[in-house]
Amino acid sequence: MLECAVVGGGIHGTYLVQRLLEGTSLRRSEVAILDPGEELLESFRRKAEACAMTELRSTFVQHVGTEPFGLESFAEARDREAELRPTPGYPRRPSLGLFLDYADYVIDGNDLAALHRRARVEAIRRAPEGMVLETDDGPVESRRCVLAIGHGGRYAWPAWAKGVAGIEHVWDGFDPDERAGHTVVVGGGVTAGQLAVELGASERTTVLSRHPFERAVTEAEPPWINWNHIERELLRHPPGSRARFETIREARNDATIPPHVFEPFEERIADGSVTVRFDEVERARAVDGTVRLAPTGGGCLRADRVVLATGFAPVFEHPFVRRVAETLGLERGHRGMAVLDDRTLAWRDRDGGRTPLFVTGALAAGTVGPLAGTVAGARRAADRIVPAVDDAVVAAPTPG
Repeated sequence: MLECAVVGGGIHGTYLVQRLLEGTSLRRSEVAILDPGEELLESFRRKAEACAMTELRSTFVQHVGTEPFGLESFAEARDREAELRPTPGYPRRPSLGLFLDYADYVIDGNDLAALHRRARVEAIRRAPEGMVLETDDGPVESRRCVLAIGHGGRYAWPAWAKGVAGIEHVWDGFDPDERAGHTVVVGGGVTAGQLAVELGASERTTVLSRHPFERAVTEAEPPWINWNHIERELLRHPPGSRARFETIREARNDATIPPHVFEPFEERIADGSVTVRFDEVERARAVDGTVRLAPTGGGCLRADRVVLATGFAPVFEHPFVRRVAETLGLERGHRGMAVLDDRTLAWRDRDGGRTPLFVTGALAAGTVGPLAGTVAGARRAADRIVPAVDDAVVAAPTPG
């Protein structure tokens, strides 16, 4: 039996398992990362490639290693400091290549791949000594579990786009290296901007956004990285409450474009390689291998393909999350938000008690705040999960 199973091998799961091994008495044989991918960070790598990411929005101290300045030292030792991009008024940010190379360095150096079990967790149920995780590779028993599933591979599809041939979501199999005569990118945030810069270099590209573009360096203002700020501004409201939900929503810089993307995006618009239209779509249909969009403002927008850069579906509505909450009797708040113990990030049961199920990533937003799903959020969540797991391990009776 495992002492702690981490569900999800992305940035959050990869970071957390290191903190568990460094900050608790757990042995490597007592910890595992359950993820269906062939390698750790597989989903992140795929999404970054699909949306033509070149630089991270997060600063150089936010990465998958546990040493805050580890990425900077890695860059200096390899004469790659030029890949730490300047950001006026903010710390430098790494290029995607530098970030991933350092991630591989951390994974290889800590032999984290040996802790990775290729398995998709389909359900979780209680057991006398903890939980049983039902996977496509058989059951896994563990005394504790951490859900680090991100958004669970579910993306936001507008109703008008569903079932129409020629429309695809950027993170659902889109290949940016394939070219078309005319591509319409739907969205108004950083992903839409990155795609437009990439596609506009070699084909006619139109960006269709519901609102004017807005700049923002980060996903939320820097104070939201600090637990003191989180406690003062968010945790003063009741767990799972609408007030917490609205505080998070108002603090997030959703559908914004950072300067390092905005500037080349504006250049594409200025030279005519990218066209912009601010409008919404009423309906869409496929006609003779093309897609025809009917905007609310009138007319018809024809394209060889349409790529949605419309973000993620809410993780609280994920079928797997709903099943786990129902099976384990977990408490849910406004719009399905996971109601957590704020000190530990353990998901509370319906009687208000803590369970051996912890969460990190977007699922932990109700306690960690608007940056919960980011790299910085992974570090903040671990600050609370690791001591809680260690206390539970120390307090547990010794077998035999």
